[in-house]
Amino acid sequence: MIFRNVPRSLLRVLGALFLCAVLAGAAGCGGKPARPPAASAGTGATAGARDVPGWARGMAVVRADALPQQAREVLALIDKGGPYAYRQDGTVFGNFEKVLPKQKRGYYHEFTVRTPGERDRGARRIVTGGGGEFYYTDDHYQTFRAVLR
Repeated sequence: MIFRNVPRSLLRVLGALFLCAVLAGAAGCGGKPARPPAASAGTGATAGARDVPGWARGMAVVRADALPQQAREVLALIDKGGPYAYRQDGTVFGNFEKVLPKQKRGYYHEFTVRTPGERDRGARRIVTGGGGEFYYTDDHYQTFRAVLR
């Protein structure tokens, strides 16, 4: 046998790691998913498939009224056209992380959502799309939820 001179305790650990790697896709094995589950709301109600517009299908969603108060205030400012608290608000969002659907440069714009206790802009943003889409991130563009209004 190949593993004749390997201590049994090491074989058990290696076997457990191998089993965890094999089952990682199905059971998670404690790992963090790369993207949130589709149609999960996180901080809001789960929308049924018929309630979700085409641009939001297949991604996590959140109802606007379930967003933090600061995000709802930014949505109201976007609707009014400003004024915005940060000079970067309304600038082009490059989608370099490629988490949002691929579009031509200039399609997406970002707006800062103030985070209480943060001295700088923090990690929270609303990103708008040229087709009327709204997205919310609270982890600086790593994940997004489609905002249902």
